[in-house]
Amino acid sequence: MTARFRIGVDLGGTKIEAAAIDRDGKIHTRRRVATPAGDYHGTVAAVAALVHGIEAELGTGMTVGVGIPGTLVARTGLVKNANSTCLIGRPLGRDLSTALGYEVRLANDANCFALSEASDGAAAGYGNVFGVILGTGVGGGVVIDGRIVVGANAIAGEWGHNKLPWPRPDELPGRPCYCGRDGCIETFLSGPGLAADHRCHGGGDMTGERIVAEAEAGDATCRATLDRYVERLARALASVINILDPDAIVLGGGLSAISRLYEDVPRRWGNFVFSDEVITKLLPPMHGDSSGVRGAAWLWRPDEAE
Repeated sequence: MTARFRIGVDLGGTKIEAAAIDRDGKIHTRRRVATPAGDYHGTVAAVAALVHGIEAELGTGMTVGVGIPGTLVARTGLVKNANSTCLIGRPLGRDLSTALGYEVRLANDANCFALSEASDGAAAGYGNVFGVILGTGVGGGVVIDGRIVVGANAIAGEWGHNKLPWPRPDELPGRPCYCGRDGCIETFLSGPGLAADHRCHGGGDMTGERIVAEAEAGDATCRATLDRYVERLARALASVINILDPDAIVLGGGLSAISRLYEDVPRRWGNFVFSDEVITKLLPPMHGDSSGVRGAAWLWRPDEAE
C-alpha cells in the first residue's frame, strides 16, 4: 500500500513536534507537546501518542521518521552523544517501533535539518550539501545525492567539536568545552560562545540576539564582536570546504538569522580554502524551524514509502 503521508517527529530537549507531510512536501497537520524532562519511558510514550493522534486524524499506513538530539551506535542501536541525557544508552529506535507496531527510522537532528534543506529547501538541486546548526550548540550534517552520510562512527558532520582552525594567539588555548577539550568551534560559534566572547572583550552580559541588534544600530563594541564571529565562522567553514568541498552550505539555528553572514563569510573564507576560486554557496534556510520535522519525514524516500 502506498503511504499517503510521511510523519516526521522532531524530538527536542524542551518540545516534541510531529507533522504529516504529503508526497509534494505539503504539511497537512502538526502537533507538539512538552518533552517529559529526564523521563525516557515518558518520552517514548509521548512520541507514540503524537503519531497515533495524527493517524487517527488522517488515517493509517504512514511512515515515521524521528530526529533526535544525538545519534545511534550502528552496532547496538543505542543512543549516544545526546544532550537529552535520559536517551543515552537506550534502544530508542527499537522501543518506538515496539510502541507503534512498525519500523521507525531515526537520525541526528542536524542530519535531518541538512536532509530537509537538500530535499526541497534552500539547497534543493545541489548534490553535495553541508547543513550547519548555529544555536545553543554547533552541529552539522552531510547529504550527498539526497542521502544522509552517517559515517563509520555515526559522527559525520560533527564539525563543532574540532578545534577552531588557524587560531590566533588570543584564541589559545580556548574556552573549555563540555566534550572535555578546549577551543572547540562550538565554544566560539554557538550562541553562548558569542555571548562569552562579547563579555571577554568588555562588552558586558548580553544575549547573541541583542549583540546583533546593537551592532546593526552602530554600537562599536557589538560590531567588533560580530566581526570576530564572522571571521571565525569563515575559518571554520573553510576547513569544511577543504575536506568536503560541498556545492552548498545551509545555515540553521538561531544565529542563521544574522543577515550579514551570507555576504561577509564567503568574502573571507577564500583566504583559507585551498583553491584559487571558491564557488560553494552559503545559503539561509528555507524551512527554518520546520526543517526538523521535514527532514525526519524525508528519512523515508518516496520509493520506499510504497
